[in-house]
Formats: sequence, structure tokens, C-alpha cells
Amino acid sequence: MKRHAAYDPPEYLDWRPDPAVMDDFRARLMVDPVRAAIVTTLHPSRHLALYSGLVRNRLHDIALKRWVRQGVISKAWLGTGEEAVTVGTVQALDPGDFVGPMIRNAGACHEMGMPVAELLRAYLATADSFNRGRDIHTGSPERGVIPPISMVAALVPVFAGVAFALKQQGRGRLALTWVGDGATRTQDFHEGVNLAAVLGLPAIFVIQNNQIALGSGLATGVAGDLSRLHRAYGAKGLSCEGNNVLDVFSATRIAADLCREGQGPVLLHAETFRLGGHATHDEAEARRAFPPEVFAHWGRRDPIGLYETWLIESGPRLADGDDELAREVLGGSGGGIRRTARGHRPAGFAEENQRILVALEERVEAEVDAAAESALESSRTAHLASESAATGVYAVLGEP
Repeated sequence: MKRHAAYDPPEYLDWRPDPAVMDDFRARLMVDPVRAAIVTTLHPSRHLALYSGLVRNRLHDIALKRWVRQGVISKAWLGTGEEAVTVGTVQALDPGDFVGPMIRNAGACHEMGMPVAELLRAYLATADSFNRGRDIHTGSPERGVIPPISMVAALVPVFAGVAFALKQQGRGRLALTWVGDGATRTQDFHEGVNLAAVLGLPAIFVIQNNQIALGSGLATGVAGDLSRLHRAYGAKGLSCEGNNVLDVFSATRIAADLCREGQGPVLLHAETFRLGGHATHDEAEARRAFPPEVFAHWGRRDPIGLYETWLIESGPRLADGDDELAREVLGGSGGGIRRTARGHRPAGFAEENQRILVALEERVEAEVDAAAESALESSRTAHLASESAATGVYAVLGEP
């Protein structure tokens, strides 16, 4: 993936795959035979979708950071470095499932089908945004995306309720939401997870452990092991490498199967790292929260760089996942013409995959650029009327 000197963390600017880290990435996929089976049977089209989702998530955040630097908006809450926890979980779900993203999980919105422009309009508070200019938190209930509010873990009891409704409907659907490591210490988290466990609800609670809550490191507020937190509630628990999108995907698929079999809820612990500040306004302070070695450690584990390298060196033939993209990149030797048996790697395969990924990134970059322009156009034309401040705030009851 291209790096952006003005916006990417410094650890990403000259990113190169670390052989030891890549060995760990590959080894993680083979530790559990069930997860290994899920990964090895993924179709190339799924790999392309996962990669494009990661890139789309990163470029969405870069668009916001660019606006901050340009003075379009005052600050933004980003998920840089944590994209795999969001994209890997969402793409492991089935149509009809529900998600409840927190503000760093913007990738959940576009991977559930929301146009990127809708996400960006929320930051610009336009009249044609989902919340009609009232809130930067956005969603799309008709697409299965329940918008959050600012209070951390507030969606946990809400999603216990969503999962309860889905269980009553008996259609095999589930609800998934994310909780930061700091938010596991809140009342909402305890009450929601406890209720879900007591009722055996089809819910996945992703513990997105990014090592810091606002400005407090994990050890400051957590004495125990978050990967074992499920035991306190009598719930199922799984852990995954949060920067390994394939491990996240396969773990979520297993958790989803448990929920659909009536064995929910599942607490899925994903260890990752927040490479920025709490928001764009305090990045310098965030850098002082950990020694440089910690940033260097996680910088070598850029989820996009790791996955891109794996796809080039070890992945399936990506041209088989998108015939149109293959014809665009390879001409007459596109994916629909030169099919290969699973596991067979013809000469020039790595180079071919790399070309496919470059073209896919260009496609996603054009999508996000167009979305940013569309959102900016809304900010110029879709102005909020003053009387809209009273719209949707209260209901007028009719005569008895």
C-alpha cells in the first residue's frame, strides 16, 4: 500500500516486512486446525474484499486527517492500525446480522454497505447526513448498522436487546459490537454481557484491546487478563491477533457459528494497538504514553502491510477473484482465462498478485476521493435550516 508522509504514522512511512513478524503471521494461521481450514478455503474474491476493506478503512481515516490539517473539521477519531479488528470481524458475518460500531470502527459501516460519503458527511454535519447534522456517530439500520453514542460500552446492553430479538425470531442471525479495553470496566458492559450470558443470546462482543483508554495504559486500569474475561460471565471466549486480519476473520467465523448453534454469547478478545492519539488533537501526548520501542513493535505489525505481504508471497491467485480486475491488469490472461488449481503457484504468481493489489488500491482510492468530494459538496449545498433544531427531538401527542 502507498504510504502518505503527511498522514501516516512515522512507523509506516518506510514500512518493510520483517521476516520474523511474517513468520509469526503465517504460523498463527496454522495453530488451530479449525481456523486453518477456514483460511485455506477462502475464495480469492474474499481475499480481495478483505484487502480492499482494510485499504478503504485506512483511506477514510486519511481523508479525515487531511480535513483536520486543512481546517475543514477540528478533529477526528481514527482507527489507524486497528483496521483488521473491524474489517475482519464484519466480513465474517452473514447478511441479516447486525453490527454496532464505535467511533474507531468506521470500517464496519462501509463494509456493511454504507457509502463512504455518508460517513464523511456525518463529520461535516450536513443536512443530508444520517443524523441530519446532529452527531458525528452514524449508521444505517436498514443495512444492519446501529449507530453508537459517545458513552463507551453503551451499545453492549443495546446489543443484548438486539440479540434477544434475533433469538426470538429464530432466523439464525446475530449481533456484534466492539468494546475497548477501558470500556470493559463500565456498568453498561457488565450488565449487557451478563444479561446476554444468562439468556444465551446470539451476540459477539469484540474486546478491542488497543492497550490504552483515553490516556491511561492498560495496566493502569486492568489487573486481570482480558482474554479470560468471558469466564466471569460463563460465556464462550476466543482470542485472536488483532493485526492479523485472517486470524480475526476465522475467529469471528467460529464465534458466529457458536452463536447460530445457540451457544452464545461469545467474547472475542483482539489485541491490537492505537498508533494515534485519542483523537487527532492529542497525538503528541499519546506518543509520550508509551516508550518508542512499543510504537516500533506495533509499527512492524501494520495490518495492511502484513496482509499485503502474505497475499503476494503465500496467498491464492488473486486474478481468480475478480475477472474484471484481472482483465484490466493482465489483459488476455485474466482470471477467467487462466484458472489454476488451488495451491498451484505458476511462475510470476507473486508479481501478478502484486499488480492486482496495486490496481485494487487505485480503485479504492478513487472511490474514497470521490466520496470526499461528494461530502464536501454537501457541506456547500445541504445546509441545515435553523428550524431543524427542533425536528425529531420530541413528539406531539394527538387528542385523546
